[in-house]
Amino acid sequence: MFSWMGKDDSRRKEPEVYKDVADGLKKLYKQRLYPLEEHYRFHDFHSPALDEADFDAKPMILLVGQYSTGKTTFIKYLLESDFPGIRIGPEPTTDRFIAVMGSGQDGIIPGNALVVDPKKQFRPLSKFGNAFLNRFQCSQLNNPVLNSITIVDTPGILSGEKQRIDRGYNFSGVLEWFAERVDRIILLFDAHKLDISDEFRRAIEALKGYDDKIRIVLNKADMINHQQLMRVYGALMWSLGKVLHTPEVSRVYIGSFWDQPLHFDMNRRLFELEEQDLFQDIQSLPRNAALRKLNDLIKRARLAKVHAYIISSLKKEMPSMFGKDSKKKELINNLEDIYEKIEREHNISRGDFPDLKRMQEKLVHHDFTKFHQIKPKLLENVDHMLTNDIARYGCLHVTTVCLVLSHKGDHCVSCLVTQRVSCLVLSYKITLAMS
Repeated sequence: MFSWMGKDDSRRKEPEVYKDVADGLKKLYKQRLYPLEEHYRFHDFHSPALDEADFDAKPMILLVGQYSTGKTTFIKYLLESDFPGIRIGPEPTTDRFIAVMGSGQDGIIPGNALVVDPKKQFRPLSKFGNAFLNRFQCSQLNNPVLNSITIVDTPGILSGEKQRIDRGYNFSGVLEWFAERVDRIILLFDAHKLDISDEFRRAIEALKGYDDKIRIVLNKADMINHQQLMRVYGALMWSLGKVLHTPEVSRVYIGSFWDQPLHFDMNRRLFELEEQDLFQDIQSLPRNAALRKLNDLIKRARLAKVHAYIISSLKKEMPSMFGKDSKKKELINNLEDIYEKIEREHNISRGDFPDLKRMQEKLVHHDFTKFHQIKPKLLENVDHMLTNDIARYGCLHVTTVCLVLSHKGDHCVSCLVTQRVSCLVLSYKITLAMS
């Protein structure tokens, strides 16, 4: 089968070379965006504050699927070696979240020690408590694939009676935390287990909003012949259509991601082509890491601006003396009307607003009298970041990519024009994306 690392040096991962861009984004976040988030309690409602480790982190891949669909075997196939703490079997063997990371020596770091390490990006996970941290670990090993990426294995999602057993922590919440930060989400399906359990459905719903990161893999496809494969593929698309709720047809990679001989050899060429497509997509992650961080910072800034308008509107509607509790309930119940008002007054797309039901649930636990009125200076700083600063660091990213490609001897269209023209084009695209 196709080897991801291969013997060709050009297929090996290039280390991240976008340190200048990452350092610039750190400064932008701390100077421009963080004050707005802090002033309007953004971190209590949406996402914890970003640390330096979030900007310095290697691209991450999250594997999600029901038990025994081949998630751990997929990692072994990718690395072409075992990793500390690996367990593979037909029963639900992986009962914890495992972050597989590169290191000079092999070893395992328990969850409680992992979330206090300032050099790792997992510190915010401490909010999920000991029940989760006891089921979280980092497996470190010296492997060339892990020089540029980190892979996160997840517990097998249960089905039947087993899915009614409480895990003791917010499983969907943990998945959503990872989904926000990873570069790729790989949903694995077994060719013999296409049913989507209630827990799997909730897991997929937790990944909504990150559709651009999701890749779907139909694993163990060598266990059936080509006629059965056509039927299984159709059944999988039908099942996904009821869960993903998107008008587009999802791209499904078909293959058998393990190092054993194929059971049915007739589809070998198909599997090899599909594996090459998937692995090339994964190989592009280190090259696009800086651009992805840039994109995520823009999305976060847009959400923070909308959040500021929502909080200031609620503060403005609160009475100064009597009837605060009743007014709070009224505002929460009529939050959709406030959304519509902000949308009209500030010409903001409805897609930039947070989920209505979740926002209502969060607001119940907050004292509206402690909210702040609108502070134009903070919003101006964020607007300046979006319209000017981000474009400058986008230009730096383009220049860095050109230098890397030139060093490797490849051709880059951006190198054929002057740097000034490249910057203008990129600035124009970013401005269009924000309008």
